[in-house]
Amino acid sequence: MIEYREKAPSQEQFWALFETTGWNREYQATPEELMRAVGQSWYVVSAYDGERLAGFGRVVSDLVLHAMIFDLIVLPEYREQGIGGEILGRLVGKCLEAGIRDIQLFCARGKRAFYEKRGFVARSEDAPGMQYRRRSG
Repeated sequence: MIEYREKAPSQEQFWALFETTGWNREYQATPEELMRAVGQSWYVVSAYDGERLAGFGRVVSDLVLHAMIFDLIVLPEYREQGIGGEILGRLVGKCLEAGIRDIQLFCARGKRAFYEKRGFVARSEDAPGMQYRRRSG
C-alpha cells in the first residue's frame, strides 16, 4: 500500500530515485545540490511503499501567479500503478487551493500523453517561454 507524505525524502532516498531518470547526465548535480533544490520547493509529495521511496514530485511557486512542477519521478518498477497520477493530482490540487493562476511543468521525453490526460496542454510554437542554453567552452 502506497502512503503519500507532504515531506521531502532523505538525501539518500531522493538520490537513488533521481538517478533512475538519467537526467543527471546533463545536470551533473551532487546529492547535496539536489537536496538544496528540493529544499527550495514550496510543496512536495513523496510516495512510499513501506519505507521505500517509490515516487516524488515538487512545486516551486511565487504563491500568486506562477507555479512550476518539477521532478515528478516514479521508480520504474512502480510505474503504471497510478502513483504518478496521484502525485500530480496532489501537486495541482495544492496549487488550485492556493489560487495560483498559472501551473506549468517540464515534461520528460515521451511523457506528454501522461500529462495531457490530466489536463495539461503543450504550448504552441509561438507561445511564450524559452530556455537559456549555456555555451560550452
